[in-house]
Amino acid sequence: MVSSQAAIGRGDWCKRFSRTELTERTPVSHSDEQLQSVLETLQECRRVLSESHGREAVELLSIVILDLRMKLKGIDDAELRALCDEMLRGAASDSAARSKQTQDQPRRPLLRVVK
Repeated sequence: MVSSQAAIGRGDWCKRFSRTELTERTPVSHSDEQLQSVLETLQECRRVLSESHGREAVELLSIVILDLRMKLKGIDDAELRALCDEMLRGAASDSAARSKQTQDQPRRPLLRVVK
């Protein structure tokens, strides 16, 4: 059964996107406004789905939201890939530093026998 809140959200979505103006070509200035509107709607959908335990749908919407944000900010795939690579390098070096630090220190026992 669909909650009344989800049904209201879906109705708003249909009203917002059933207009023919979305299918017509629009000037660039209105294009960003439309993308922003779509982004806000998708974020609301993601919130509702996360409350109803729709994990897979939430993950898919997160990818779409990221793509729209990248378009709005003018970030291309190459820039995102470079950022991810740099973050992975940083995480790997942090992990290696922590590993070295724990090797230098004596390890405390994980369990202790209590009589």
